[in-house]
Amino acid sequence: MSSTHPIALPQPGPMSKARRWAALAVLSASLLVITMDMTILNIALPALAAELNPTSDQQLWIVDVYSLVLAGLLVTFAAVADRWGRKRMLMLGYLIFGGASLLVFFANSAEMVIAIRAMLGVGGAMIMPVTLSLIRIIFTNPKERATALSIWAAVSSLGAAVGPLVGGLLLEFFSWHAAFLVNVPLMFGAVIAALFIISESRVAKPGPLDVLAAALSLAGMTLVVWAIKIFGKHASLFVPEALVAFFIGAALLAWFVVRCVRSDHPLLDLKLFESRVFSAGIIAALGSTFAMIAAMLLIAQWMQLVDGATPFEAGIRMFPVAIMGAISSLAAPPLARLIGARAVQAGGLVLGGIGMLVIGVQPGTLHTATVITALLLVGAGTGSLAIGSAMIMSGSPEERAGNAGALEETSYEIGALLGVAVLGSIAAVQFRQEFAATAAFEKLSASSPELAQRSQESLGAAVAIANEQGLPEVISSAGVAFTHAMQWAGLVGAILMFAVAATTFFLTPKGTDISEGAH
Repeated sequence: MSSTHPIALPQPGPMSKARRWAALAVLSASLLVITMDMTILNIALPALAAELNPTSDQQLWIVDVYSLVLAGLLVTFAAVADRWGRKRMLMLGYLIFGGASLLVFFANSAEMVIAIRAMLGVGGAMIMPVTLSLIRIIFTNPKERATALSIWAAVSSLGAAVGPLVGGLLLEFFSWHAAFLVNVPLMFGAVIAALFIISESRVAKPGPLDVLAAALSLAGMTLVVWAIKIFGKHASLFVPEALVAFFIGAALLAWFVVRCVRSDHPLLDLKLFESRVFSAGIIAALGSTFAMIAAMLLIAQWMQLVDGATPFEAGIRMFPVAIMGAISSLAAPPLARLIGARAVQAGGLVLGGIGMLVIGVQPGTLHTATVITALLLVGAGTGSLAIGSAMIMSGSPEERAGNAGALEETSYEIGALLGVAVLGSIAAVQFRQEFAATAAFEKLSASSPELAQRSQESLGAAVAIANEQGLPEVISSAGVAFTHAMQWAGLVGAILMFAVAATTFFLTPKGTDISEGAH
C-alpha cells in the first residue's frame, strides 16, 4: 500500500517546541480518558445493575469485554497505523470511543451495554499504542522524549485513580449513563485538537499487512486473556473451559511468533527483544503492573468492606497513590541522569515491593494509616514505569515505534490480568480457608449450608449475606479473614517485585542512558 504512494514517507520536518508539547498535551489528555474508563465503571456498576438487572455472566462481560477487545487488537491496530497513518488511526479511535459513549443514550439492556463496552475497547486499542509511537516520533531529542514519556506515565497513573473519584461525583447527581457520557466532549475536543496540532506519520516501507498474523494475534490474545480472567475469578486453574481456551490461545500465539520471526515484514518485530534495554523495560512494565494493580484492587475492597469507607471515600483515600505516582514519574528522568536509569527503575520496583511488604508484615490489626503509607510507597514505585517506558522507546528504532508501543501496552494489560488472577487467587484461597474455620461461619453453616457456601465466594458476598441474616459476627470474622488474606497476597507481591527489580537491574546494561538514542 505505502510503496505506491509518494506521501508514505517517514516523518515530516521537526515540529516547533510549542507544537511538540501541545501534541503531548492532546495525547496525554486522551490517555487520561482511556485509563479513567478502566476504573470509572467500577463505581457505576451497582446503579447500572439495579436498573438493567443483568445476569451474573452478563455483569462479568460488561466488566471484562473492554480489556478482552483492547488486548486482542493492540498489535494489529499498531501495525495498521504504521501503514495507514498514525494520526488517522488516532482520530478514528477518538471518534469510535466518543461515538460508542454517546450510544449509551439508547442502552436499555445488558447486551447493549456489553456491545458499547466492546466498541470502547476497539477505540482504546486504536488510541493507546499510537500515543506512545507518536511521542517516540514527535520527540526526536532523547532527553525531551524521556521527559515526555514521564508525563505520559504520570497521566496514566492519575487516570486510574481519577476514575473512581469522577464516577462517584457524577453518580451523586446523575444516573449511571454519565459514566459513559463524560467521554463524549473530551473525545470531541481531542479530535479537533489533533486535527490541527498532530502531523501525519507512517513507516516508509512497512511491507504488506500480514492478515493471517493479525487474526492469530487477535484470537490468541483474546483466548489467553479470557482464560486468565476465568482462572482469577474461580481462584483455580482447574476450570475445563478456561484450560481449553488457554492452550488453544497459547498455540495460536506460538504460531503467530513463528510467523513473525520468519517473515521479512513481520506484523510484530520480535527482534526488538534482542535489545537488553528494551527487554528490561518490558519486564519492568509487566512485573510492576502485576503486583500493583492486584494490590490496589484488594486494598479498595478492604477499605470499603472492612474499614467502612464509601466508594467515594475509598477513591479519596487511594488518591495519594496517583499523586505520588505522578510526582515520581516526573522526577524519574532527572534522577536517572544523576544515578543511572537502571538504578532508578530497579529502585522504583523495590519501593513498590516495600509498600506491599508493609501491609504483609503489619502485626495485629491492620490500620488505615498503614495502608495509606503502603499506598504512598506503591505510588512512588510507579516512577519505574516512566523509566521503563523511556527504555522501551529508546531501545527501539523509530520505524518500529508502533511495535514498541503495542508491546508496552500489551505488557501492562497482561501484567494487570496476571496480578489479579494470581495474587487475587492467593487471597481468595486464604480467605476461604480462614473464614471457614471460624465459629461465625459454623453458626451460619448450621442454619443454612447454602448461604454459608455462597458466603465463602468473596468478602462482598459474606457481608451481604450477614446483613440479610442479621449476623454481625459473620461480618467481623470475614473481615479479619480477608485482612489476613490480603496480607499474604502483599507478601507474595513484595517477593515478586523484588525479583523483578533484581532481574531488570542485571539485565539493563551498566551505564544505560535514556537521554541517548536507540540502542
